[in-house]
Amino acid sequence: MKYRIAVATVALALTSFGAEMTRLQVVVRNLDGKPIEHAAVIIKFVEGTSKLKLGKKIMTTWEARTNQDGVLKVPSMPQGDIRIQVNAKGFQTFGQVFKVDEPDKTIEVKLNPPQQQYSAHQ
Repeated sequence: MKYRIAVATVALALTSFGAEMTRLQVVVRNLDGKPIEHAAVIIKFVEGTSKLKLGKKIMTTWEARTNQDGVLKVPSMPQGDIRIQVNAKGFQTFGQVFKVDEPDKTIEVKLNPPQQQYSAHQ
């Protein structure tokens, strides 16, 4: 619950300074389209966004997990380029940079199963 309060406070502070804000939703699914719950999602500001200052700490990264429907909702964040990394047990790690420049943005991530391991030694 502290996470949601902190995000709302940051959103209010940035809105009053005229920063463009986005409500972001990250949907994580497997290749069959089934939701992946409890996937770790890391959102890092890359370019074009304000650094969020909470007290003495500058916030440039958010970390959270998807719900049982494979969804993570960030109610309000500054617009710009963000890097999203997703880690889930039994799947390959996903990472990509996205441009966030609209009031509402949904990013769908499809995770691949792990690759077979090969050995150079016979």
